[in-house]
Amino acid sequence: MGLNMEMRITFSFFLFLLLSIFNPEPAMSQNVRPIRDNVGFCWTPAEMNMLMKYLSAHSTKADDFPAKNLVAAISPHDDYLYAGSVYYPLFKLIKTKEVVIFGVTHGTVRQALNDPKNVLIFDEYKYWHGPFGNVGISPLRDIIKSKLNKNDFMVSDKAQDIEHSIEALVPFLQYYNRDIKITPLMVTQMPIERMEKVSNELAEIISDYIKQNKLMPGKDIFFLISTDADHYGRDFDNIPYGEDIKAHQLATDNDKRIAKDTFNGILTGDKIQNLTGELWGTPKDNPPSPVWCGKFSVPFGLLATDKIIENVTGKRLDGKMFAYSDSWTEGVIPIKHTNLGTTAPFSLKHWCGWLSAGFYLK
Repeated sequence: MGLNMEMRITFSFFLFLLLSIFNPEPAMSQNVRPIRDNVGFCWTPAEMNMLMKYLSAHSTKADDFPAKNLVAAISPHDDYLYAGSVYYPLFKLIKTKEVVIFGVTHGTVRQALNDPKNVLIFDEYKYWHGPFGNVGISPLRDIIKSKLNKNDFMVSDKAQDIEHSIEALVPFLQYYNRDIKITPLMVTQMPIERMEKVSNELAEIISDYIKQNKLMPGKDIFFLISTDADHYGRDFDNIPYGEDIKAHQLATDNDKRIAKDTFNGILTGDKIQNLTGELWGTPKDNPPSPVWCGKFSVPFGLLATDKIIENVTGKRLDGKMFAYSDSWTEGVIPIKHTNLGTTAPFSLKHWCGWLSAGFYLK
C-alpha cells in the first residue's frame, strides 16, 4: 500500500512536470491580460472562423482596396455583430509581424483612474488573449517605456483591464497572423501642443527601433488607431439634429464629411489640426461636433505615425476611406449558435457610427 502510494505520488509529479513543459500557459496565466468583453468579440477559433466565413461571403465593403504600401489604418472597436463589415475590408490586408495600436481611454477608465491626462498608458502583461492562443507583446513596448520621458506616460494594468478599444482589434489581427505581436498604448486627453511634443518623442523611439531591426513598415510593422465614430442619442447627451430618420441622415453625413476631409489624400498637419477642431468643438458649433470616442487617439496616432513614416521612409501618408456605417443602418449580423452578442441597443434614439480608413506610402 505504501509503495503504491509512493508510485502514485511519483507519477503525479512526473505528469505535472510534463504538463508544465509542454503546456506552459497555466503556469503563466497571471501574465495574460484578462478578457474585458466576452460578448461583443470572438475568443474561440470556432466563433472567429464562423464570423470570418460570414463576412467573406456577405461583405459589400471589401472591394478594391490594395494591400501594397499600406502601413497604417483606423479601425472601429464596436461589437463584431454590429461593425463586422467595417472591420473586414481593412484587416484582411494586414499581415505584418507586429502592430502598434493606439487605443482610446474610455470614460470607465477615466473614472477608475481619477481621469489621467497628458500621458500615454502602458500595461505590463506579457501576453494578451486571442481566439487562437495567447498574443505576445512586442519588445518595442518596454523599449518605449525605458526611453520615453517619464512624465509622458504611466503604467497601469488596471487601465488596460477595463479598456476594450485595443482588445477588439486583436482577434482580427491574429486571424490573419497567428504569431502577431502587439504594442498596446492608450492615449489620454491632451491639447494639440502636448500631442506634438509627446508624438515627436515617441516617433523618434519607434523610428530607431524600426531602423535598428531593419523592419519595413507595412511588411514587418503596422500602425493601427482605434475609434468609433459618432455616438448618437440622449444616452450620450448628443441629439443636435433630433431623433428621427432625418437626424440620423444629418449626423452620419457629418461623420462622413469629417472622415473624407481628413483621411482621403495626403495627410497634412492642417488636416490633423482641423480634425481636432471638428472633434473638440462646442455644442454651439455649426455643424455640431460628433461624439467620437477616439477624439484624442486619432489625432495623436496620426501625428506619431506620420512622423515615423517620414523618419523611416522619407515618404508621406496617403489616406483612403474604406468603409463607414452605423448600428442603425447595419442591424445585427445573423450568426447563430455562438456566444457572440451585442453590448448596447440600436435605434434612431441610440446608435453608433464606425469607420475604417487606410494610409499608404506616397
